[in-house]
Amino acid sequence: MNKTDVENLFEWVDHTTELIQQHQNETYLDSLAVTMEALFYQEAPLGMDDILARKLQSALADSDISSYETETIRKATQLAILKGMKGSTQQQHLMTPETVSLLVGYLAGKVTQGKDAFSLFDPASGTANLITTVLEQLKQEVTAFASEVDPTLIQLSVLNANLQKKNIEFFHQDSLRPFLLDPVDLVIADLPVGYYPDDVRANDFELKADEGHAYAHHLFIEQSMYYTKAGGYLIFVIPDFLFDSDQSDKLHHYLQEYAHIIGVLRLPESVFKSEKNVKSILVLQKKGADTHAPKQPLLVNMPSFKNTKAMSDILEQMNTWFAAYKSNEL
Repeated sequence: MNKTDVENLFEWVDHTTELIQQHQNETYLDSLAVTMEALFYQEAPLGMDDILARKLQSALADSDISSYETETIRKATQLAILKGMKGSTQQQHLMTPETVSLLVGYLAGKVTQGKDAFSLFDPASGTANLITTVLEQLKQEVTAFASEVDPTLIQLSVLNANLQKKNIEFFHQDSLRPFLLDPVDLVIADLPVGYYPDDVRANDFELKADEGHAYAHHLFIEQSMYYTKAGGYLIFVIPDFLFDSDQSDKLHHYLQEYAHIIGVLRLPESVFKSEKNVKSILVLQKKGADTHAPKQPLLVNMPSFKNTKAMSDILEQMNTWFAAYKSNEL
């Protein structure tokens, strides 16, 4: 992929966003949403101040979005979103690292192998970087759904998907409330970590806390399981401490009852800012009439993504494991 295309498009998006930000006195992310909307529709939004609209129209004349590949658009908008999130203290305003999204996409391809078409749901879509990265890697026909509660992030999600020509149906709601959604074949999510403040709603979950607030990351697992078909798969980016926290006994029992653990991949510390932010990827299968747990789950300590030799070796081992798992040899 031509790196200069990504740089050129990012510079255009960044410059235009700063122009809007200065004129409208909005945050960078809110201004970025205006830029992406203008880029998609190729015109200044209705109701915009005349001077800014003219400047925006002039900027649009300098950029031909149709000349860029989907992957270039995704990477350029990702860079702009990352710039907007820099220094943000809100946990939900953190993007799934690129390499982690690619690995989730690899695993999604492995667990859906043999299916010509399937449905996919991301209940914590953020800016849609994870789901669009995964969709870009999948070869099948995918009916995709995503949900996000944050109004700025959902706006960026929709525009991100539109610019990449990815057909995703979005829900703008609290993802721990009921959905008008049939169970899907695959759920992917970078789990939001922390307490869930709505104790009344949390009370409807098996993984509610015995006292105090329930963990949102536990409730997301249960909610995701509810919206997964029997025999379907779930791929979660999880905090490293998921099975060591004060409410983890409940989670252990819940997973034993409803799921098979297919694998756990511990991600390299080099991907994350600090040791306490390190995450793993958990792969589950929802129990069904014809499902069985692998005799030996896939347990991997991922090497540094920069170590190409070690990465190549580990991917080969994972390919071998999945081939055996899919042919029921495990």
